Amino acid sequence: MGNSGFLATLLLPTLLCVHLFGGSVNGLGVNWGTMATHKLPTETVVKMLKDNGIKKVKLFDADSNTMGALAGSDLEVMVAIPNDQLLAMNSYDRAKEWVKKNITLYNFKGGVNIKYVAVGNEPFLQTYNGSFVNTTFPALQNIQNALNDAGVGDTIKVTVPLNADVYNSPESNPVPSAGRFRTDISRPMSQIVDLLAKNGAPFTVNIYPFLSLYGNDEFPFNYAFFDGGNPIVDNKIQYTNVFDANFDTLVSALKAVGHGSMPIIIGEVGWPTDGDKNANMANAQRFYNGLLPRLAANTGTPLRPGYIEVYLFGLIDEDAKSIAPGNFERHWGIFRYDGQPKFPIDLSGQNQTKFLIGAKDVKYLKQQWCMFNPNAKNIGKLLVDNINYACTFSDCTALGFGSSCNGLDANGNASYAFNMYYQFKQCRGEPSIGSGTKSESNS
Repeated sequence: MGNSGFLATLLLPTLLCVHLFGGSVNGLGVNWGTMATHKLPTETVVKMLKDNGIKKVKLFDADSNTMGALAGSDLEVMVAIPNDQLLAMNSYDRAKEWVKKNITLYNFKGGVNIKYVAVGNEPFLQTYNGSFVNTTFPALQNIQNALNDAGVGDTIKVTVPLNADVYNSPESNPVPSAGRFRTDISRPMSQIVDLLAKNGAPFTVNIYPFLSLYGNDEFPFNYAFFDGGNPIVDNKIQYTNVFDANFDTLVSALKAVGHGSMPIIIGEVGWPTDGDKNANMANAQRFYNGLLPRLAANTGTPLRPGYIEVYLFGLIDEDAKSIAPGNFERHWGIFRYDGQPKFPIDLSGQNQTKFLIGAKDVKYLKQQWCMFNPNAKNIGKLLVDNINYACTFSDCTALGFGSSCNGLDANGNASYAFNMYYQFKQCRGEPSIGSGTKSESNS
């Protein structure tokens, strides 16, 4: 994800159907993704982070614009190597070049406070069908060696953000103490864990209680949150939420390979606000109102009590992300696309009702929108084709089943689709689709 070519202005779609005081939980971080059609300037985002007392940020690349904006901020940074670069990092010379360009270049007083290098992003995800299984460990090893050779290996550590599907419990005993790494990746996982332990690096895992609900109507709803319900008992330990159970399943898997005390980072955790029947602001608030006080109190989990390093996912909505995982994928931000807070959330973990501090000095284009002309004649299949075309090149995820705009009528659906396409194209000076549409102003 690059951050080049930022627009000086942002369009404000008017068909949005959805509607945090400084200081945060000690060491709380956020994921800063940039797959959006209306990107905020990097300097604006860095100021947002600092205004809200966020101390750490996790990136999905090492884009020079982003790194330049982070220089001098003193924010602790995890930079990343995307999956499509892992094969190249299997060459040690290429790994050294990457470290020189993206790490040592910023390693000066007043530079970027880089703490970790994320080698890949969920590379063993089962939906990737093993595409990165053979390239991840060699890349990890080469990058760590390159960091050591550059003289920064003692302070900058490699890690691999992994999805929680790298470990599981046997079907016959689905409890945390039965946690083991998947058998199909047992060898590379052992290699990775051994290397991390040798270099004093953490294991990074992404845990999403929301996904336990998504696509599984039998999953106990309250178990996805932190306020009780549907407990399970494992060796006299009562688990009242899936986050704790998931985390301790990993602890058990690490213990099984001889690294039960390895530090663990939660690379991603959060709750989306649209795109599914369970993705809404009420559930997001409930989730964060349970998670953040636990983090502030250093509650930890039954098998690993105490402080947990956590990066919330995510900072800003990303309307250009793939929706292959689900329509919710574009709605994980605690801020809207324009850097304004969505709902009250207290990052200090004190459960105060307050909004985050939004982006300052955001410049908007004239507020106008595109809507379906109900008097259009002889449109037939053309209307359907135009709606499909508009949604292919813009974001119509709010129209999906269970989403915030699912209740619109046929004309409303058409207007929403055409408007989103119009907003997307007009910001680039490109013409919008013409048949059955018109532009009007709301002023």
